[in-house]
Amino acid sequence: MRTATRTVTRTRAWLAAALTGLLGLGATGFAPAGAAHRPPQPAWERCDFDARLECATVRVPLDHARPRGRTLDLAVSRLAAEGRPRGVLLAVNGGPGGNEGMGRRAPLRFADSPLRSAYDLIGVDLRGTGGSSPVHCEVTTPTVPFDSRTPDSSFAGLWADARASEQGCARAGGAERRHIGTVSVARDLDRVRAALGERKLNLIGYAYGSYVAAVYGTLFPHRLDRSVLDSVRHPDWTWRQQFMAQAVAIRENVGDWARWAGRRDGALGLGGSERRVMATVERTAAELAERPVNGMNRTAFDATVGSLANDRTRWADLAALVASLAAGDAPSARVAAEAAETGAGTGAELRPGVLEAATCESAWPREPGSYERDMRRFRERYPYGLGMTRAQPWVCAFRADSPQPPPRIRGAGRPAGLVVRAENDPQTHRAGGAAMAARLGHPLITVADDGSNEIYGKRGYRCVDDRVDRYLLTGRLPDRRHTVCAGAPRPAIAED
Repeated sequence: MRTATRTVTRTRAWLAAALTGLLGLGATGFAPAGAAHRPPQPAWERCDFDARLECATVRVPLDHARPRGRTLDLAVSRLAAEGRPRGVLLAVNGGPGGNEGMGRRAPLRFADSPLRSAYDLIGVDLRGTGGSSPVHCEVTTPTVPFDSRTPDSSFAGLWADARASEQGCARAGGAERRHIGTVSVARDLDRVRAALGERKLNLIGYAYGSYVAAVYGTLFPHRLDRSVLDSVRHPDWTWRQQFMAQAVAIRENVGDWARWAGRRDGALGLGGSERRVMATVERTAAELAERPVNGMNRTAFDATVGSLANDRTRWADLAALVASLAAGDAPSARVAAEAAETGAGTGAELRPGVLEAATCESAWPREPGSYERDMRRFRERYPYGLGMTRAQPWVCAFRADSPQPPPRIRGAGRPAGLVVRAENDPQTHRAGGAAMAARLGHPLITVADDGSNEIYGKRGYRCVDDRVDRYLLTGRLPDRRHTVCAGAPRPAIAED
């Protein structure tokens, strides 16, 4: 679920537009009415962005309840099997909103894996994203200065900014926005299956894609074969709960780092306990709020603390950053400021609008008081990684028409699959993977002491990759209901 916390730019875009780097929409428009119930087979051609892939278009209903009504186009890709395929394996990337066409590029992740011998590997730019028919929002300009610890005096402005953003999305997105949601995406995947002439679909879903895969298995359990859900959101949480859980997970990672640093005070010099390390962090944040150092203000500092704490391999870097800023070391602070540097705006009048559309499929508070109470609490408890932004007003508070809500996730009737998670992934809180595995009755693979998001085939963890490969190739599941794999090691700094 790509609500990332790596830079100030990304999280500000998460609030004022869509997540920077998540959405890259092509120019394909909505297609005319009259599509048949069963889509024709794709007409494959070499992709213009990578000659290893074939690309095609699958036409799907805008509203699946009206299969003969308006349609839109899905951009799909294929990396053909090197041997005789046992079927197709469709990879669904994170979001909502995709990742700059990563949907169609997803098969390349497995180009050199054993899966190439067993499957035609399929990628899809989900509706509204990449090369598929787009959904837009108008660009609106926030009136409230971006602040990781927004004061009460700006709360009314945040409410007004969210309203203006929704109005811009409504003007640009039109009626199509009602059909940008997880249920529509899952039904799109079934249309892709039919267009490919497949009786069943094998799925691997990453982050938001894992939720799409879970919904697909609930709607079409008889059409699902093997499935892997990697970096899983909680099956019962609303989108607001999911966003707010990210802030909690980031703070847990910051606390883990502070305990680690406190046991190495001799080497790191931040204090001899978690409490003292956090006091150093807060003292530094307060000083940067008054006197930024080479562009590093409190907001950039809060963002960087959360981002680096999530990655165990960067814990020594985070300790060095805090120590240098606390000592007023400008050269070291400049490095951190460059890491959190924001990019220039594009000047565009329209921007991708899938995130704002899809996340309204679950309930959101409609009155400002609820957000104000949560913002005060998150400002105090969860400022790192821009955690307070997860509690701010969102466009869904003003939506007049929302997508169809997803069904309750069910495991009945679907084949056994796998759930993969990292123990400390901040984007999909640790509770999500365990809850989804229990709901579906699937074995769970946990990468211990690791904050990675999207693991299989990306992180080089053989303990994970070997087990997932074996399942996808042979159908054999791990012998244990819960397998624990080691993550990347923490920095090798001895305790005091």
